[in-house]
Amino acid sequence: MNQKELEKQWKKIIKTETAYISRSLKKERGPWQDKIAKYVPEKFEHTLKEGFYRAFRLIFDKGTGVIEMTYDKEKREQDYKIKEFAAELKNSRKSVKAFQKSAAKNQAVNGVLSAAEGIGMGLFGMGIPDIPLFLGLLLKSIYEIALSYGFSYEGEEEQIFILKLIETALLEGESLEAGNAQLNRIIDGAEKLSADKEAQMQRTADALADEMLYLKFVQGLPVVGILGGVSDLVYQRKISEYALLKYKRRFYCKMRKSGPGAVLSPDAKG
Repeated sequence: MNQKELEKQWKKIIKTETAYISRSLKKERGPWQDKIAKYVPEKFEHTLKEGFYRAFRLIFDKGTGVIEMTYDKEKREQDYKIKEFAAELKNSRKSVKAFQKSAAKNQAVNGVLSAAEGIGMGLFGMGIPDIPLFLGLLLKSIYEIALSYGFSYEGEEEQIFILKLIETALLEGESLEAGNAQLNRIIDGAEKLSADKEAQMQRTADALADEMLYLKFVQGLPVVGILGGVSDLVYQRKISEYALLKYKRRFYCKMRKSGPGAVLSPDAKG
């Protein structure tokens, strides 16, 4: 891909991100949330935050291998190398867009799985117990997006990046604008990523709990919980869509730094 085409694609990334931020600036609170707020016990929010935090620790410490059993990591890496070779050989916009198509395809499949998981748990009135499964499917989606663009998801730095990405995807209004700008500076190399994994894990757990508090409470009610269970799909899509934007930005940022015709090497940083 020549420099002119590369810059054209970079401008498209900026435009797409701007549109995403604009759509997400206004937070709409449904009337039903105000009605149900008085029924949610104070300790439920604390329990939910602790549930998300413990689930993150469990998955990062012991669960990555389990998640990898749900897809062929080696094949994903080989597919990336094949696309990388084709992109270098053809040096065209079409060959580079193959990375994006692969990531989007995996996201769609994981969306279906998340819907089945959320509705199934909601049917039986399981709100908090489904948290590890919800996060497992969410991280599966992000891991496959990362592999599609040639990035690793292993190691503490990448885990912190993923946690920061999830937290930012859940922000609203000016906080979203500021958080997205900070994440872009990290991706572009203008700012260092925080090295405090524990603190980031807690912030991300808190953000998930705050955003999903009422929906998870409703999900804990038998049958009616189906409505809350749909939230798993909604947030899986929301966060995965944002992950696609950020990994695509990382991909093209690395290409711009490496020069025209360059493609990311597997496990690349940046």
